[in-house]
Amino acid sequence: MDTPRYHRVILKLSGEALAGSQGFGIAHEMLATVAEQVSEIRKLGVELALVVGGGNIWRGISGSSQGMDRATADYMGMLATVMNALALQDALENAGMATRVLSAIEMRQVAEPYIRRRAIRHMEKGRIVIFAAGTGNPFFSTDTTAALRAAEIEAEAILMAKQVDGVYDSDPVKNPNAVKFDKLSYLEVLSRGLKVMDSTATSLCMDNNIPLIVFNLKDKGNIYRAIMGEPIGTYVGREIND
Repeated sequence: MDTPRYHRVILKLSGEALAGSQGFGIAHEMLATVAEQVSEIRKLGVELALVVGGGNIWRGISGSSQGMDRATADYMGMLATVMNALALQDALENAGMATRVLSAIEMRQVAEPYIRRRAIRHMEKGRIVIFAAGTGNPFFSTDTTAALRAAEIEAEAILMAKQVDGVYDSDPVKNPNAVKFDKLSYLEVLSRGLKVMDSTATSLCMDNNIPLIVFNLKDKGNIYRAIMGEPIGTYVGREIND
């Protein structure tokens, strides 16, 4: 059996990635894609936690831009992430994997409350942990949630599954001449204002030396390749000359 480069990771999924080509809601083919790829890496014995966004259902920033109270809009976004987490849990369990949803907002009927030691224990027992409801606080994104939880559970990397195959100097959808980066340092991401994750999350990763690997979720096998340390997508870290 191949030896993975990373043994405990967080997989960050955007809500938009779960929407697939339909652009909104939850696409069942994307759930199946995630379940299939996660099953591959579970066979390697990798301890895995997922953080999922809620932009396919509700975006707090969009709500606040239309006059809604920002805190209220953000709480609604947290509830959207819980819906996505439950959909992921169902897909993963249908594929034969044990999972636990841990929510930063207490809702005992559908999820366990987030407790750091409990999350680590679930992972040690081979269960896939899905972190829902963000950090439980408004004004923080699910990118920040991924960085915070990665630091708390001592994850070795954050795998950022997106709809593009890496980080570009501009939007590759709008600009066909956009240039893709193979490797970036945290400081380059911050100074260039690149849309890898928000600045709070990037700074948190930099402070805790947690590398990011940005890749396209739609390409089957990419999660496995990232776990094995193969050069896919864009690598963001402190040392980029390795």
